[in-house]
Order: sequence, then C-alpha cells, then structure tokens
Amino acid sequence: MNVYLDGEFAFGLSLMTAANLRIGQVLKPDEVEALKAADEVERAKASAYRYLSYRPRSIAELKRQLVNKGYKETTVDQVIDRLSELELIDDMAFARYWVEQRETFKPRGRRALRYELYQKGIDRQIVDMVVAEVDETVSAKKAARKKAKLWRELPEEQFYEKLGNYLKRRGFSYEIARSVTQEFWSSTSHDN
Repeated sequence: MNVYLDGEFAFGLSLMTAANLRIGQVLKPDEVEALKAADEVERAKASAYRYLSYRPRSIAELKRQLVNKGYKETTVDQVIDRLSELELIDDMAFARYWVEQRETFKPRGRRALRYELYQKGIDRQIVDMVVAEVDETVSAKKAARKKAKLWRELPEEQFYEKLGNYLKRRGFSYEIARSVTQEFWSSTSHDN
C-alpha cells in the first residue's frame, strides 16, 4: 500500500502495517514516523524469514545479514527478539545442527568445529558444551575411511603422511590423526 501526504507519494507500507489505515485518514507527524518504523520491522521480519528458509542460522549471522541489508540496529534487535520468542532462532539449536551436519557430511575435529562455530558468532559456553559431545575418534574414522581406501596402495610412509595431514587439516589432533592412520594402515592388507 502506498501512503500519500499532501497529494504526493510519501512511502510504501506492507499490508500488515497498513491494515489499520483508511483512505483519506489524516496522519500526525508522530503517526507517520510510527508507521514507518512498524513497516521497517515488518520488512525486516520478511527478510529474516527468507534468510532462515534456506537453513538454520545463528543470531549473529541473522543480525549481520539484516544490518547489511540496511535495517536500523533497533529494528534488527526487535526482529531478533521476536524470532527468539517464536523459537525460530536459537544459538544452542543452531550449534547442534551445525555439528550434526558436519558429522554426517564432512566430519571435523573439535578444533575445526570450534573455529567454525566462533565464526558463526556462537557464544563460547555453547560452543564448549556442543563440541564436548563430539567423539573425535569416531569422527576421524569417518573422515579417513574414503581417503584410506584411495591411498591404500601407497607405501607406508606416504600413506601415513597423506592420511595424517588430511585429518589434521580437518581439525583433528596429532594424536588422533596418528592413531586412526595406524588403525587404517594395519587393517589394510599390504604385500611388502
């Protein structure tokens, strides 16, 4: 809906914000400002819903997105508060989702998971709690399985180097990378 002041186009309003207006209604300056603010909140909510429709997001990611779209800080805070009330954004749920997705598709070590979650703006306490639930040895074995098959014909030294480095790049500690690499090497038959 479009709002005209003194016969000239002033601004547009979303249907939710415009629902209480009538044609020919006279608006005071403070009412105009209140309408603009309410409309900005509605538009920011719509933008947030679109952004959240692709995958869950952290509060910091959503805030960054809305600020980058040009919404005022106060508007962004209102939208985030409302979405938190509706349980559409929750950093604990997001962190668990992120770790679960990593475990399923691209296993990572605790160090890498911590880094990724910090990058997403997740609080340190939440990160520590969620990452503590990860069994690094199981994750390392999942990550190593495909590569170990690929490199099983390599000489022992190259196998250890390649698989060990692969696991360390994915955030696994030296000790875990070494023990998983040893396990995969000994489980493959080698005719030397």
